[in-house]
Amino acid sequence: MRYLANAATLGLSAEKCVGCGMCLEVCPHDVFTLEGKKAVIRDLDACMECGACAKNCPVGAVSVRSGVGCASAIIKGMLTGGEPTCDCGGKGGADNCC
Repeated sequence: MRYLANAATLGLSAEKCVGCGMCLEVCPHDVFTLEGKKAVIRDLDACMECGACAKNCPVGAVSVRSGVGCASAIIKGMLTGGEPTCDCGGKGGADNCC
């Protein structure tokens, strides 16, 4: 699944990364890869901003504003069985929605 191009809040500090690979393990969309014993962002636009990578990084090398935008709406819709909505179009409207 692709999200908005260049819109993810995901960040990775190569200086802090110890190459444990935990971000690769927990990421549901294969956003990361290991190169030269360090994690790198392979596909930023595949990030759904779930926050699993940041929460599981033992050295705080990964940052992301989880629970924002369309990713949050998709996850909430899946969990509740309802239609995904981020309410950015106002009450019940999706005209300006991502």
